[in-house]
Amino acid sequence: MSPDPSARPRVAVLFGGRSEEHGISCVTASGVLAAVDRDAYDVVAVGITRDGAWLLVDDDPAVWALRGRDLPEVTTAHAVQPGRLLPATDTAEPGLVRVQAGAAPAPLGAVDVVLPLLHGPYGEDGTVQGLLELAGTRYVGSGVLASAACMDKHTMKVLLQHAGFAVADWELVQPREWRHDPAAVVARVQRLGAPVFVKPSRAGSSFGITRVGDPSDQAALVAALEEAARHDPRVLVETAVRGREIECGVLGGAGDEPATASVCGEIVVLTDGFYDFDAKYLDGDAVRLDTPARLDRAVADRLRAESVRAFEALGCEGLARVDWFVDESAPDGPRAVVNEVNTMPGFTATSMYPRLWAEAGVDYPELVDRLLRLALAREVGLR
Repeated sequence: MSPDPSARPRVAVLFGGRSEEHGISCVTASGVLAAVDRDAYDVVAVGITRDGAWLLVDDDPAVWALRGRDLPEVTTAHAVQPGRLLPATDTAEPGLVRVQAGAAPAPLGAVDVVLPLLHGPYGEDGTVQGLLELAGTRYVGSGVLASAACMDKHTMKVLLQHAGFAVADWELVQPREWRHDPAAVVARVQRLGAPVFVKPSRAGSSFGITRVGDPSDQAALVAALEEAARHDPRVLVETAVRGREIECGVLGGAGDEPATASVCGEIVVLTDGFYDFDAKYLDGDAVRLDTPARLDRAVADRLRAESVRAFEALGCEGLARVDWFVDESAPDGPRAVVNEVNTMPGFTATSMYPRLWAEAGVDYPELVDRLLRLALAREVGLR
C-alpha cells in the first residue's frame, strides 16, 4: 500500500536499543527530532529500552540531548502511554500496536515510514530491518543484507576486497579457536606486524578497540583480544594503516537515479591517541573535523567516485558514510584504503555525515527530508 499523497506521512523515529551504542542513538534522535519538519510529517517517537521494550516516548528533542558527558537512556519512565509497542504483522495495514496486560491489543495507527536511528547490534545490523520487512513497513536506510554485511567488519572486508577495493590486512579470531588454541591465534596475529588494532567485528562507536603497539607483547595482545571479545565473540585484528582519515557521505538516488557523494572531510586527531569513543563523542578538544578536507582535487574526486562504488558494491540504500585512509606518500601516488562503510552514521547536526552534506549545500533539515522521501518512494519487499 502506498502512502496517501494528500496526508502528512506518519514517521516513527526509532531509537535507543539493546546495543552499547544506546546513548549515542538517543543523541542522534535528539538531532533528528529537532530537524524534521513537523508541518510536513506527523512524527511519533519510539524508544527502545536496553532490555528491548518498544515504548511510545516523548518527542521533545531536549529530552534526548547530550548533557555534558551524560548520555541519555530510554527507560519506562519516558513512556507517554501505558503498554509496549509492536510492529503490526498485517502487511496490508502496516503500523504499530500497543499491548498491555489485561487489555486487548490496540492499534496505534498506520506508520508510513520508520526512521531507525539505531547504532550497533540489534538495530543497525539488519535485525530491525528484517522485522520491518516482515511487517511490510517502509524504512530509511539499507536493507537486511547490506546492513548485516556492513555491521560485520570481516564480512565487509571480504566483499570490498572481492570488488577490487584495498582494505587493511586482517585476521578474524573466532571464539572457538580462541578458547581451544590461544597460542595459535597469537602466532597468526603476529604476522600482521606492528602496530595492530584489535576490535570487535560487530560493534561501532569504537567500543572495545585497543591499539597494540607490539603484538609480540603477548600480555598486551591477550588483554586486547579479551577486551574486544567482551563486546563481540568474533574479534578482528587489523594491521595499522598509515594515512589521513578521510570520510565521504553517500546519499541514495531516487528511482533510477544514481547515488551521489558529498564533499570529503578529514578527522584530525589532536592527541597522541586514536579516534576512540571519547574523542568521537565526549572530548571536543581531542579531534578536529575539517569539512571539506584539504585534498588535491583529483584525489577528492576519486574518493567521491569510489565511495559511491563501495556503496553500490555492498548494496547499500538511503545513506552511508565511507571511511578511508589516504596515504599520500605512497610511491605510486596517493593510496586509498577503505576502513569501513557505516550504514547508519552518526547523525546529529554536528556529526560528520550531516556536516559533509551541509558543505555540499544540503542542510540538516533538508537531508532528513530527502532520506524520508527516498524511503517513502521505494517499494516494500524485494527490489
